[in-house]
Amino acid sequence: MKIYDISMEIHPDMPVYKDLESKKPTFKNVANFKDNSHYETDVTMNVHSGTHVDFNLHMVESGSTSSDAKIEQYISEARVFDLSYVLESITKENLTNLAIRKGDFVIFKTRNSQDEGFNPNFVFVAESAAKYLAEIGIKGVGIDALGIERSQAGHPTHKALMEKQIIILEGLRLAHIRSGSYTLIALPLKLRGLDASPVRAILLGN
Repeated sequence: MKIYDISMEIHPDMPVYKDLESKKPTFKNVANFKDNSHYETDVTMNVHSGTHVDFNLHMVESGSTSSDAKIEQYISEARVFDLSYVLESITKENLTNLAIRKGDFVIFKTRNSQDEGFNPNFVFVAESAAKYLAEIGIKGVGIDALGIERSQAGHPTHKALMEKQIIILEGLRLAHIRSGSYTLIALPLKLRGLDASPVRAILLGN
């Protein structure tokens, strides 16, 4: 069995949503061997930077938070689908022939995996696809973009998925991943009451 790391590396110059400087992590050395007998670093970062999971509070007032996460839901069989042919957004029509089943954790590999930096025209999951996935009753959905949607007033993709308590995993690195079935491990940090959490996501497969 092989272990595939599908997480973004966290560093001060990493790609972040819309290239906003305010979202870039900062590393501050607070102890070093010149002045101390040990080495320590403070890290400041937005919880939506890098590979992360969104919780309902991100888009729904008084929605569920990191404190409500059931850790067993983040260890799951997962199916990776290569949708690299999609140019703009993943729609219902792109999904109907994939035989997606109730309880699936689906991961979409797109042309986003070819981007090293932030592409403002990244491929996203359109509202029609989100509603289709919600109707099926999937467990979760992951994508190789820092957002699961863009350019949709009111964030209907997030809300359609969150209404059904579907896990949203963003910022995956899938360039080296082939279509197929894997075991996904993407554990959120044990943070209290937040709207998102960084994860270290891996796939186990052949």
